[in-house]
Amino acid sequence: MVVGVTMQRVTTFLALFVAVLAPFAPLRGEQGEQATGWVCGVVVDESYAQVAEAELKLYLDAVEDVFGADIDYAQLVKLYGASGENETRYSPAKCIGCISKEITGQPDPKHISTSYVERQNLTMRMHMRRFTRLTNGFSKKIEMHAHNVALHFMYYNFCKIHQTLRVTPAMEAGLSDYVWGLEEIIGLLSSQQTASALTA
Repeated sequence: MVVGVTMQRVTTFLALFVAVLAPFAPLRGEQGEQATGWVCGVVVDESYAQVAEAELKLYLDAVEDVFGADIDYAQLVKLYGASGENETRYSPAKCIGCISKEITGQPDPKHISTSYVERQNLTMRMHMRRFTRLTNGFSKKIEMHAHNVALHFMYYNFCKIHQTLRVTPAMEAGLSDYVWGLEEIIGLLSSQQTASALTA
């Protein structure tokens, strides 16, 4: 018998500015109003944006709440075949095709793709053990999970030189003019703790 254990499902939503930054927004549960806040946070002072996603109802509501019909928005629906007889239950079914569905506006068919965000999903799973399935490395506390994700993306955007860019994503986006070191990220934590102590 297990007493006092609360199970909680947490989804991490990821937004990409193609080929530059990988900002993120961890989201508690599956609540639409929080997803709307996430979408608002992604599109800041942008004159044009196109949204492509993989048919998740949560996105439909969030995009509509933020943009109405004033966005080029499409879904990429993947079609899966039946799993083979020798496959285990954890093996994904084979993708046998894709269908593009225009939701609003006139999305450019060349950019209706989820490839970048799927690659970023793989990068997250490879770099953060907390996202590895069927292991004991998963997060036990949501606060520690959020800290781990924030640290990963801070390193990914400000410290890691990417082969395709030859600089960090933050440098490519004009947010920094040099490669950050880990000691600078740690310094940010120290500064935040000092500020919190002074205001307490």
